[in-house]
Amino acid sequence: MEPNHPVLSALIRKHADLGGLIQANKKEATRLANDMRHVEAVIRMFAPDYNVRAISAKRRNVGNPWFKRGTLFRNALDILREAGEPLTARVMADRLLAAKGATSTQRAKIQAGILASLRDNEGKIVEPVGEGKPVRWVLRP
Repeated sequence: MEPNHPVLSALIRKHADLGGLIQANKKEATRLANDMRHVEAVIRMFAPDYNVRAISAKRRNVGNPWFKRGTLFRNALDILREAGEPLTARVMADRLLAAKGATSTQRAKIQAGILASLRDNEGKIVEPVGEGKPVRWVLRP
């Protein structure tokens, strides 16, 4: 392939971009590690016997691209109201994502979120109907 071929040029440019991102992230990681050491030093000033290694890192929640926080369950309730019959979490997820073009992994996560919300609100707003699996849910009268 020629050295000035457009594909080769684009790949070289992409490689350089990725290298720059790696360098920037390494600098940021170093800065954050230094900040953490400073905070640990201040913790030791206030409580010299405190074990800072016992502090676990806070996990960041990744947002859902289609439903803002707290809206998934409300949308699932709307689906139940419109249906007028018992539905499984899978059917609710399929109806919610019908026009969104979700992947199977995203569908599974939405379904899991709906199921968790239904279980959290079991006996309050919704209740399971029948026996066996998958569980069908209805609105509480």
